[in-house]
Amino acid sequence: MLYPSAEAPPETTRTQATIEVATAALEAGLATIEQVHTAIARKPFAVLRLAPGVGEVSEVVRVVHDGITSLVYGSLRTAIVVAGGAARLAARCVPADTAERPRGSTAELAEMAVAALNGWAGERLEHHGNPLATKMGVRHRGRSVAPERTALAAAFPDATPRVAVFVHGLASSETMWNLHAERHYGDRHTNYGSRLQADLGYTPLYVRYNSGLHISDNGRQLAQLLDRVVSAWPVPIDELLIVGHSMGGLVARSGCHYGQEAGLGWVDRVRHVVFLGSPHLGAPLEKVTNAATWLLGLTDVTRPFADALNTRSVGIKDLRFGAVLDDHWRGADLDALLENRTGDVPLLPSANHYFVAATLTRSPRHPVAVAIGDLLVREASAFGRGRVRQLQFPIEHGRHVGAMHHLALLNHPDLYEQMRRWIAPSTD
Repeated sequence: MLYPSAEAPPETTRTQATIEVATAALEAGLATIEQVHTAIARKPFAVLRLAPGVGEVSEVVRVVHDGITSLVYGSLRTAIVVAGGAARLAARCVPADTAERPRGSTAELAEMAVAALNGWAGERLEHHGNPLATKMGVRHRGRSVAPERTALAAAFPDATPRVAVFVHGLASSETMWNLHAERHYGDRHTNYGSRLQADLGYTPLYVRYNSGLHISDNGRQLAQLLDRVVSAWPVPIDELLIVGHSMGGLVARSGCHYGQEAGLGWVDRVRHVVFLGSPHLGAPLEKVTNAATWLLGLTDVTRPFADALNTRSVGIKDLRFGAVLDDHWRGADLDALLENRTGDVPLLPSANHYFVAATLTRSPRHPVAVAIGDLLVREASAFGRGRVRQLQFPIEHGRHVGAMHHLALLNHPDLYEQMRRWIAPSTD
C-alpha cells in the first residue's frame, strides 16, 4: 500500500501524514530496486541452468543468492517500517497546539512541496484519507475561506459585483500567481488579481485544488464551489472573469461545462475566460512519458521503472490529450499507448474566451518552439487549433508571446496589459 489507509485516526497531523508518505515512498523505491535486481539476476541463472555440467551447481548458487537477497531486502523493508513507526509515534507525542509552525519562506516551501505531492499522487492521497490531500476551496491571504456569507464578508469587506476567479495549474497553488512579482513590480504581492482590482474594480478570488484528481472531477467541484460563492457573496455578482493557467484552464472549461449542464446560475454571469498556456489538445511531455513507459514495460528488467512512472496521478495523465470530461477517460486504460478518447467541448456561448500561447523562442515557427512550445505546452495546443479538433474563437482573442517559458505566464506586465485591453471595453 503506497499511502495511509482511510482508517487513519482523525487526529493524524500533517506531520504524521508526511512521515507516512515518506515511508511509503521509501518502500516503493526499495520494491522497484528489488524487482530490477531480481529480473537481472534471473537471466544468467536461466542460461547456466541449461549449460552441461554446471546446471545443478548453478541451481544451488541461485537458491543461496535468492535467500540472501530476500533476507537483505526484507531487513531493509523492516527497518523502513520500524523507523517510520517510530517517527509517527514521536510526532503523536507532540501536542498539535504546541508544535512549531513553519513561517515565511519555510512555510511557502512546505506548501509548494504539498502542492507538488498532490500533483503527482493527489487521487491516492484523497482515496486513503491522507490529511495532505488538498481540498478545493477559496483562499485569501494564505487562509481558507468557507463559501458562506459571513466568512466571505469578513474576508472581502470591499467585495464588488465583479469577481475575477484565478485557477492555478498542475502541482501548484494560488501563491504561484505572485511569481516574479518582486522582479516586475518591486512588490511581492502584486499580480494580475491586485492590478485588476485597482484598475477595473474586480475582486480577486483564488481557488486551490488537488491537481492530482481527474480534471473532470475538479471541474465538477469548481462548478459547485462557484455556485456556493456566488449565492453567498456579500453583494450581488454581475460579472465573473475566470483566469486559468495551464491545467487550471482545463479545469475552468470543465467547470463551465458541468455548471451549464447542471443549470447553475453562476454560468450566465461569466463574461470572460482567459486561458494562459492551457494544453487544450494535450501536453507533449505527458505524451512522451506515456510512450516511454510503454517501451519500458516491454522487458522484465525495465518494467519496474515503467510501473513506477505509471504511478503518476490521473490528473497528469488527463493532460496527455486534454481530457476535461468523464467520458474522455472513464473505462479507458490510462496507460495505453497514446490512446486519445477526447472530443469537442463547446465554449460557453455567453462568454468571451481569450487564449495566450508562449514559446521559448521569439518565433513560433522555430523548430524548438514547434517541438516543445513554452517548454510544457505547444502553441497549437494552447490555441486549441489542431488538425482534427479546433476551438473556435476570433483571431483577435489569441496572443502569442515569444521568448517566454510556461511559468512566466503566471505574472507578467505585458500579459496583464493584454488582458486589460481584452476586458476593459465591457467595463467602461
